[in-house]
Amino acid sequence: MPESSYDVIVIGSGPGGYVTAIRAAQLGFKTAVVEKDKVGGRCLNYACIPAKAVLRVADVLAEIREADEFGITVNEPTVDFDAVMARRDKVVSTLTGGVSGLFKKNGIDLIEGSGALTGDGGVTVDGTRYDAKTIVLATGSVKRAIPGTQFGGRVIGTEEAWALEALPKTMAVIGSGASGSEIASAYVRLGVQVQLFEALDRVLPSEDADISKLAERGFKKQGLEVHTGTLVSDVVSGENSVTFKYGEQTGEAEWVVIAAGRGPDIEGLGLDDAGVKLDDRGLIEVDGALRTNVAGVYAIGDLVPGPALAHKASDEGIIAIEDAAGLHTHPISYIDIPRATFCAPNVASFGLTEAQAREQGYDVTVGKVQYGAVGAGTVYGDRTGLVKIIGDKQFGELLGGHIVGAKATELIQELVNAKSLEGGYPEVARIIHGHPTMSEALMEAARAADGWLIHG
Repeated sequence: MPESSYDVIVIGSGPGGYVTAIRAAQLGFKTAVVEKDKVGGRCLNYACIPAKAVLRVADVLAEIREADEFGITVNEPTVDFDAVMARRDKVVSTLTGGVSGLFKKNGIDLIEGSGALTGDGGVTVDGTRYDAKTIVLATGSVKRAIPGTQFGGRVIGTEEAWALEALPKTMAVIGSGASGSEIASAYVRLGVQVQLFEALDRVLPSEDADISKLAERGFKKQGLEVHTGTLVSDVVSGENSVTFKYGEQTGEAEWVVIAAGRGPDIEGLGLDDAGVKLDDRGLIEVDGALRTNVAGVYAIGDLVPGPALAHKASDEGIIAIEDAAGLHTHPISYIDIPRATFCAPNVASFGLTEAQAREQGYDVTVGKVQYGAVGAGTVYGDRTGLVKIIGDKQFGELLGGHIVGAKATELIQELVNAKSLEGGYPEVARIIHGHPTMSEALMEAARAADGWLIHG
């Protein structure tokens, strides 16, 4: 096979693209990855990983400040933001270096430059043509401004928010979805005066209403100024600050972060030339195996419908390349993908909210338990967290799980696994859980849904 020919070319090296490439190599395909920026894509370099690195610092800082509750007296800690950013960079370089190492280990070629479909089964990278039997598009997403605003100056997106050179005194965050809530929660705990704006009537509006309520309570306890049901307009970036209006009031902050949504990164991919169809939202149309309407071309991740999550993209990449290899695959149940927000308190969920389940006509049962109902909640200092399980009475099915509180992002996986293995809430209720652990709250919530809560 000529050097310019491959079995598989993946355009994009984020969590969707690099996982696709590694799985392709495992299946014996000669594989190349095209990347126009840095290996690891936006997630590893600018978004998911940098965010969690900074959030971890905020978590540690909060624990130090709460040390007196555990009988430990410490002075008020100070934040060395240069050191925080240096650690952030080290975390990023370690993980991106790991991806580069996996490429070498699996014999995957990295082609640097901007890739595009040729329209006749090939890919061009900055003018050089490459041929492939299978092409996987995995270029992720780009930031979007809210109507009437534009990025520039001190009006930034989420990626720039995690890469500030100095810790500001004030910040305004527009959009309280997962990304906006994480930014606001991190910076307010680092000592920044933060305003969080949400156009809808509650923070984290896609989460269950009970979870949103407790999350907002936690935000306000940290000193976060929350404005729900509020539109921001007249955003003007100056030399040292940004002015804006919200409702009948005016505001000013050193930085305004727009975290109100992203769009597929399809510009320059040559989709029109190749005849790849888009849906009415501008996403690439695919079937359950991630095949586009063009033979041999697949698309995954933020380019296609479903939640814009790194782990979703990774799994889609595996499905796509296994389909290309002729293996049996099955479509993803997108509603059952775990969703995790690493704000404080942690928020995690899967499946239907209570409102969605009722709207869809299920015979709904709800099990709710606060962390304080189990021993670990008191031992570890989080009694206010909540586990909420949504079930179908008729079949004992797990329709959804929702958690707010410490380690929620880890705990949710148990409920996802139970559902995936065709277990229901009665099974979770009768599985023996270690004591004293936070996971006992899941067991008790399942018991509550089944009608026999013990601790509560």
